[in-house]
This record gives sequence, C-alpha cells and structure tokens, in this order.
Amino acid sequence: MTKRRILYPSIEPTRTGMLDVGDGHQLYWEQCGNPDGKPVVFLHGGPGGGASPDHRRQFDPDRYNILVFDQRGCGRSTPYASLEANTTWHLVEDIERLRTEVAQVDKWMVFGGSWGSTLSLAYAQTYPDRVTELVLRGIFLFDQYEVDWLYKEGGASAVFPDKWEEFIGLVPPEEHGNLVEAYRRRLTSDDVAVQLAAAKAWSKWEAETVTLLPSPETIDHFTSDDVAVAIARIENHYMAAGGWLEEGQLLRGAEKLRDIPGVIVQGRYDMCTPPKAAWALHKAWPEAELVIVPDGGHLYNEPGVLDGLVRATDRFATEHSPRST
Repeated sequence: MTKRRILYPSIEPTRTGMLDVGDGHQLYWEQCGNPDGKPVVFLHGGPGGGASPDHRRQFDPDRYNILVFDQRGCGRSTPYASLEANTTWHLVEDIERLRTEVAQVDKWMVFGGSWGSTLSLAYAQTYPDRVTELVLRGIFLFDQYEVDWLYKEGGASAVFPDKWEEFIGLVPPEEHGNLVEAYRRRLTSDDVAVQLAAAKAWSKWEAETVTLLPSPETIDHFTSDDVAVAIARIENHYMAAGGWLEEGQLLRGAEKLRDIPGVIVQGRYDMCTPPKAAWALHKAWPEAELVIVPDGGHLYNEPGVLDGLVRATDRFATEHSPRST
C-alpha cells in the first residue's frame, strides 16, 4: 500500500510585508522556503477567508519559493471586511502586482482551492503566459447552479436539512426565495448587532457544510467575531454579484489553459463544491489530470485530498525546475 503524504514541517516566513494595491487596500503577504526555488503563490478560499501557516506546508520548502497572502478585506489585510473595490478582477490584478512587486519573478505556479480555484482560473485565463502550472482543489466555477446549490432549496439543504432550517430561520419565510439578498441586507445593515447575527448564521452554515464531519473547532473558528464578519460580508458580496463572471465564463476560457500543466484534486463527497464542476472543467481542459478522491470531502487537510495536493506539488517541483520555467 502506498504511504500517504502529509504536510511538510512548519516553517516561519523569511519575509513579510504589506502591499498597497490602491483603492485604500493593503494586502498582508508572507514569503518562505528556498529563495532560489520554484516560485508559487497560494490563493486561499473564501472569499473573506484568509491564509494560515498550514497553507504553506503543502510545498517542499527546499524546492519552492512560497508566497501566501490575505485577499482584500480579510485576514491581516486592511481595511477589514471592506466591500469597496473588492471584486474578482481587483483580486486578479492584485495577484499580478504581487508577482511583479513582491515575488519579482517572471512566472510562477498557482495553487488554489475552493474560491481559490475560481480565482486561480480567472488569473490564469487573464495572464496565461505568467503561469507555469495550476494545482486546484474543490472546483467552484461560480455558475448559477453552484450558487443555487449552496443557497437554494434542493442542493446542500437536501444533505443538511437540520442545518438548513437553522440557516433560513434567521429570515422570515417571505424572504426565503432569495437568501443571498436577504442576508445581504442584514450583512450591510448599520445595526452592528443585526450584522453580527447574520454573519454568524451565514458562516455557521458554511462551517457545517464544508465537511461531512465538522469539528467543534472548525465551527468555533468560522463563527468567531473576528472571522465571521469578513467571511460572511465578503462571500455574500461575491455570491450576490455572481463573482463578476458571466455564466460559463471560466469553462469557455479553458482553451487558454491548454499549454499549462495542471492537476485538479476533487473529493467525491464534497458537499460545498460538488464534483460536477471539476468534471466539467476537466472535459474543457483535458490536458489537466483529474484526481477524484473516493473518500474525500471539501477541506484540503482531509487525508486523501491532502495526499493528492502534496503529490501534485512534489511532481511539479521535479518535472519543472525554476530554470525550465
């Protein structure tokens, strides 16, 4: 039996800073690993989630020069939970500025999961000549089917009916037809108590559907005051706008990825970003390897999912050295 991979040992960043990207936003970033290694940028989930020290542990620090950062409005970036000038296309340009002004590399590998997979695809399709490889997990194409799966009756609600009733219980029945809009009104309320209650309910629904066996620690993290507001406000802001993407845009743009090696890792039992989107992307981009994890869910640190991700980064570190990119 093949031994499964685990996260690389924890390492401290060698460089940190704040990048002013305009519009009043500053992004917190960290760089670590081998300064002469293969450049890679990690795009975290969310929107509104933020990066963590474990995210950089999916890469061999002897072979990778690793950049992680917090997107607009979340984590240690400022201003906190801001919706101003916060769209997919602002973030795409932020990534490009990080490449040129912080990493100062010609090209790099892009690694993203969940919402980070959406952002990775949008960036790679905008700047295909700047991407050496793509490693993606939990594909979210931001098509209406996927938004409805999460926030309309008949999708994730069919798997988590008890949690769904709790989620919709915050708003009266006449608002159940458009929960994203109902929550948007509360998440942008001038009443701090109303905003916080909506943020906790929104974030708790995500925490309870993001894995089949949510731990109390996961739910506590998602619903803590300093995390829930950014996750809920920014994520709801993106859901209400369809991610500023046209329906089917990322699938139509997959032809721009034909020269980019890729690996897609998808849990079979992912109830947050179901495998349907990963399969559609693989058909539109057959050059990428699709790894379906038979016992995997959504989170990157589930054993089979993590195994697929680390194997992908190890493979690309070997097949494509910094000199060959």
